Amino acid sequence: MPEVWLRGPLPGIHPLLQPVAHALLQSREEVLRYTAGFPDHLLWVKPGGAASAGFHLQHIKGVLDRLFTYAEGNALTPDQLGYLAAEGVSAEGISVDILAQAVVQQIDKSVEFLKNTDPAVLTEARSVGRQALPSTVLGLLFHAAEHTQRHIGQLYVTVKVVQIR
Repeated sequence: MPEVWLRGPLPGIHPLLQPVAHALLQSREEVLRYTAGFPDHLLWVKPGGAASAGFHLQHIKGVLDRLFTYAEGNALTPDQLGYLAAEGVSAEGISVDILAQAVVQQIDKSVEFLKNTDPAVLTEARSVGRQALPSTVLGLLFHAAEHTQRHIGQLYVTVKVVQIR
């Protein structure tokens, strides 16, 4: 099957947001593929001091939540800030499957957001972070997609490296 972006337009997504949705849905497929059968005991291994697979999974979910919150024009909540602080930290009961499903759910939520995004707001200014750095709705959505893809690539390499040790 070809990559998501080569499967044609996605129903309910405005043409300007198709690349964002395609990248997110490609990430959805890849996170499930790359974590299938990955053992829980390797989840927090940091090969060569690099980030663990667990960190990448937590970070993908968290960054999507945060960037889409900014795209809505909202500030982060205390819960979101707490999640950010805990990224990369192992906790009792966290498994590969739980983290992968959390990523899938966040991607699904993000795609629903895209379906409900009025293209007229794409160039509206948005502030990012405590420093209120300048962006736009489209800038945030594009960055969410490319940042997710970046971490999916890092997840793939990490999963491969820690399994051959």
